[in-house]
This record gives sequence, structure tokens and C-alpha cells, in this order.
Amino acid sequence: MRVIVVGAGVVGTMHAWHAVSRGHEVVQIERESEARGASLRNFGQIWVSGRAGGEELKTALRARELWEGIGRRVPGLGFRACGSLTPLRTPAETAVAEAAVARADAAARGYKLLTAQEARALNPALRGTFTAALWCERDAAVEPRTAQLALKEELLLSGRYTFLGGREVREVVGNASVRDDHGDVHTGDAVILATGAWLGGLVRELAGPELPVRRVRLQMMQTDPLGEPLTTSVADADSFRYYPAYRSEALDALNAHQPQDPVAAEHRMQLLMVQRGDGGLTIGDTHEYEHPFAFDTVEEPYEHLTRVVETFLGRPLPRIRHRWAGVYAQCTDTSRVVHRQQVRDGVWLITGPGGRGMTCSPAIAETTADQLGW
Repeated sequence: MRVIVVGAGVVGTMHAWHAVSRGHEVVQIERESEARGASLRNFGQIWVSGRAGGEELKTALRARELWEGIGRRVPGLGFRACGSLTPLRTPAETAVAEAAVARADAAARGYKLLTAQEARALNPALRGTFTAALWCERDAAVEPRTAQLALKEELLLSGRYTFLGGREVREVVGNASVRDDHGDVHTGDAVILATGAWLGGLVRELAGPELPVRRVRLQMMQTDPLGEPLTTSVADADSFRYYPAYRSEALDALNAHQPQDPVAAEHRMQLLMVQRGDGGLTIGDTHEYEHPFAFDTVEEPYEHLTRVVETFLGRPLPRIRHRWAGVYAQCTDTSRVVHRQQVRDGVWLITGPGGRGMTCSPAIAETTADQLGW
């Protein structure tokens, strides 16, 4: 079988990975010279902790298993089973964590409520003020800016993989064939359109204007090296407000009696923080849903994140080296893990995982491969 994959972000690359792993030939086409979208502009988190129970959690746990196996084969991914800590500062925040630990699926996530002393034993860089912490053992991380490149290099070793960068697919020609903007036709047995947040042009033509997927914009930043290990990922209680796993009466009480900071509420923020291989910290993020998106970044969210991080670290944040905005595609029904649609004979559109893309992409691609009988 010959599979044409359009898009070289993490969703497209994982489809290429599964196809090659099952003995098939793959041609992967990317309109940029290399992927430059949301797959690179994220935390690199394999984030199990906040996922909704049921299908979403099942997908995330399977993806976590796949990431670990791929990481052993491709060290350049920078896979690490670091887990995450959410420091808690008030009784209302702790009550939400207690409700999470009481969930029937808490053990599958690796939830445990820790004292501040126990949390600092896991992550000594957290010298700031908090009274307890929620630990999620199943969370992990990879290096987002280099993961696709490392996967591509491994795929090239198979002899069954071709990468074509700097080509935009303009047209579906017949069954399972596409024409790019160089005029070349690429013929296969299946075409996977994994175009990320690019939802216009060919995608709109094939899927129609009522595609149940929206675009979401975020702001993030990265610092100079911290100068010491941050041994776990770190979140704050605003992640309780954002992720479905934490919905409970305790969360209702938190929202009622401990309102979110006005800046965080305005920008629909949470704190997530992960240390990169060079020692810097990737920190975010905001969520903007209304179109048209702003073309510039605003400073107040960065100032808010800096204050929160410094209260947990108990020290000034290193100099901010990079600030950026990114856009990802999210199903409008946010309970859906991904939008998978056959748009022509032999052509499937895979889009809309939202902030779950980095976490869930290996399992999303595995499901596609199983459904298509690869």
C-alpha cells in the first residue's frame, strides 16, 4: 500500500509512522520546508491528567504508551516520564484535587495528593508558597521543536518514506491522488489530510463550509535556562477550571468563592510549565476563540504567568527569551477527541484534536490505521 500524508505536524507524522511501521510506503507532503505550526508551538506535554473520562482518557493513555515505546526507539524525541505537579495554595483548590483523587479512574492517571514537603522531594525547584500538590504520575514530555525532525530521520531509514517539503497540495485528482503546486501528481491507495489549523482552500472545498472544527489562538513563552532541574511539569489551579477531569462540586465552589484572576479570566488562561532540554522553561498559555484573531501578542498574560511561576519557584523567573502565538484546530464539540471524515474516495481528513494533538496523536493515527485496514 502507498499512503500519501498531507501535513508534517505531529498528527500527520504519526500517520506516516504507523503506515511505515506496518510495512507500507509513505509520501509526506508539507507546504512549508518543515512543519512550523502548532506541533512546534506547544509544551511538548503528553498530558493525561486533565483528560475527560472515557474515550478521551483511553486515547491519551494509549498514546502515552505509544510515545514511550517510540521514545525508546528515537532518543531524539527527548521523551521523559516526568509526571506533573499542581501546587495548591488554598483549601478550595485542595478540595478540587481531593475530588480528582476520588475519581474511579484516578489510579489510571496516577493521581496522588501530596504534602508540600512530598512535592518538593519530587521537584526541589518548587521552593515557593503552597500547602499541597496534586501529582499525576502518567504525564510525560517530549521536545516539540525537534520531535517531528527526529521522527522524520527515523522514517527515512526505512527506505519506504519520502518527504516533500515546500509543496502545497492544491487538488484531489481521482481516487487517492493529489496534485501539488509544482504540478506533480502523487498517487497512492489512501490520502490522509492532516493539515492542522489550515482549514480553508482545499479542506473547505472537500469538507464543506460547515466543518465542525474551529481555530484557537494561544500565547506562550520560553525562558533562558533555569540553572537547575525542574524535574516535573507544573500546572496551577487554573488548569482545574480548564480541563474536564476536574469538574465537580468542589470546582463549582472554587469558582464561586475564589474567582479567577481578572487577566487570567479575560484570556482564558491556565499555567502549564515544562523544562526544555536546554534548561529553559516553556510557559503558557492563553486561549482566544473569536475571529478574526489579533495579529499581535499582548503583555498582560505574560506578566500574570511570571507572577504565578515565581510564587511556585520562590525566585525570579529567568529572562524571557522567546514569545510567540500559535493556532490549532479544535472540534467544536470539545468532547470529541478528533474529527475524522472521509471526504472523497480514498481521502480522509483528520483534524481538530485541539490542545490534545501532541498528547493523543500516536493513538489517533493508530485508530485511523486500524479503521482503514492498513
